[in-house]
Amino acid sequence: MQQQIQAFLAAAHKVGAMGLTRCSSGNLSWRVGDVALVSATGSWVPELREDQVAVCDIATGKSLNGVRPSMESGFHLTVLRERRDINVVLHCQSIAATTVACMDPRPTDFNVTAELPCHCGKEIAVVPYLRPGSPLLAEAVVEALRTHDSVLLLKHGQVFVGRDFNAAIEKAAFLEMACDIILRAQGRHTLLTPAEIADIEHTFLGK
Repeated sequence: MQQQIQAFLAAAHKVGAMGLTRCSSGNLSWRVGDVALVSATGSWVPELREDQVAVCDIATGKSLNGVRPSMESGFHLTVLRERRDINVVLHCQSIAATTVACMDPRPTDFNVTAELPCHCGKEIAVVPYLRPGSPLLAEAVVEALRTHDSVLLLKHGQVFVGRDFNAAIEKAAFLEMACDIILRAQGRHTLLTPAEIADIEHTFLGK
């Protein structure tokens, strides 16, 4: 398990180095067999330490090493139970994407470059504002992730899932890039057409 914990710490620090989280915002989890490594409650993901990694039983949610997992661990573990195709759950708060999550009105289509439909999916699920750490938020996130891999949490942040660390981080980076482009364009951005998206999905995703 020591090797896996070191890999988890490296991924957490990568998330921070890419500016996807700040201080104690955000959390990360990774399936390792029947358990999940989860960043501890109150921990700073960019500076995560070994003693801040909770080892949790995925089936029961119980911490097996006495470290209290993130207050958002409820949706992390439920998603890992329900989505056997993914192994990583990343909750972050990158600046441009969180700015969009706080806008009214806000953009609803983020397909400004091919990376969005190719990596994040052509539609980003949206969850209304619900108190961080609340059962209602956990339920809403789990429901959204049943059919999507990328979720925008209004007035809060984002959640991404992937088969491995890079897959989840890549989704976060490309949604952040798209939101940055949209904000910089000040409403003058263009979007991929349905035909262009279908061509991308056929060429790169085999759909």
